Amino acid sequence: MAGYRHTYEIFSDERLMELIKSRDQKAFEILYDRYSRLMINYFYKMLWKDKEKARDFTQELFTKLIHKPHQFDTSRSFKTWIYSNAHNMCKNEYAKHQVRKNAYNKINGENTLDLQDGSKSIDRKAFQQKLQETLVGLDEIKRQTIELRFLHELSIIEISEIMQCSEGTVKSRLFYTLKELNQKLRVFEGILSSLPILCTLIIK
Repeated sequence: MAGYRHTYEIFSDERLMELIKSRDQKAFEILYDRYSRLMINYFYKMLWKDKEKARDFTQELFTKLIHKPHQFDTSRSFKTWIYSNAHNMCKNEYAKHQVRKNAYNKINGENTLDLQDGSKSIDRKAFQQKLQETLVGLDEIKRQTIELRFLHELSIIEISEIMQCSEGTVKSRLFYTLKELNQKLRVFEGILSSLPILCTLIIK
């Protein structure tokens, strides 16, 4: 068994999908191992940090994959394709429920960070909390662009394919969203050097 895994693990995603089209269960197991955690994390971030929903959507995504593998064009990047499917699933969920604003208001109300006390001892934890609140408060398109670029480390080209827009549009969204984040987090300006998360967002 270990031997087959070693052989299959050297295959590209696209090669594994070719085997899955031939109903190769071992190929599916390897591909699932490669992407299931990434997809759970993606859905968790996109769907209001609902762990159960993230697991359910991941299960649904891979169920579709194993039942309809022929929908994948092996001349394309599998990574881009699976993120595109996940992206569309999230858009459908937003359209169905239209509760995102209510969810944000609830989160923001429960986790309000007092930045008016003049304290100079604002620590990394406080910054991370405020950063998360600010990210949650972005509109869906901006937040998904940021998540795909910096948390999932996808390229500009990959994001443009996933979100079905030009590379220039992706770059523009990133620029203006980072500018918006910087403005909202200006209170932390004096300690940016000790906050690599924000520095990464600014520099990349």
